[in-house]
Amino acid sequence: MISVSRIAVLVGLAGLVPFLAGVLSLYLLPQYHGSILYWFYLYSAGILAFMAGVYWPIAMQLGDRTYPQSPVVTIVLSQVFFLTAGLGLIPPVGAQVFIYTAAFVGLCLVDVKWMKSFWPSWYLRLRLLLTSVVVVCQILVAAWYFAVTSGA
Repeated sequence: MISVSRIAVLVGLAGLVPFLAGVLSLYLLPQYHGSILYWFYLYSAGILAFMAGVYWPIAMQLGDRTYPQSPVVTIVLSQVFFLTAGLGLIPPVGAQVFIYTAAFVGLCLVDVKWMKSFWPSWYLRLRLLLTSVVVVCQILVAAWYFAVTSGA
C-alpha cells in the first residue's frame, strides 16, 4: 500500500507540469502567448483556490480542540486566498503576474508560520519545494511578459 506522503509528493510534482509547460511554451511558442497566458493563470487560480481549500477541514476541527489558530481566522484565510484566486483573473496580465506571485508566497508563509502545527514535517518540506518552483515559474512568466510588452 502506498503512503499518503508518497501520493502527495507524486500528485504535487505532477501538479508542477502545467506550470513548467506554460513557461516553456511561452519561450518556445511565443506566437501563442495569448492562449498560453490565459491557461497559465487559469491553472494558477485553480491551484491557489485548491490550496486555500485545505483550511476548511482544519477550521471544522478547531471548534472542538485547542489550537494556536482560531476557526474564524482559518476560514477567513481560506476565503482571502480563494477570492484572490478568482478575482485575480479579472485584471490584465500585467497585474496577474504580481497577484499570483504574491498569493503563492503568501499562502506558503501562512502554512509555514501560522499553520505549521497542523501539518506533518514532510508536508511543509513539500510545500516549500512546490511553492519555490511555482514562484520561479510565475517570475519567469512575468519576465517574459514585461520583456515582450516593453519592446525589448
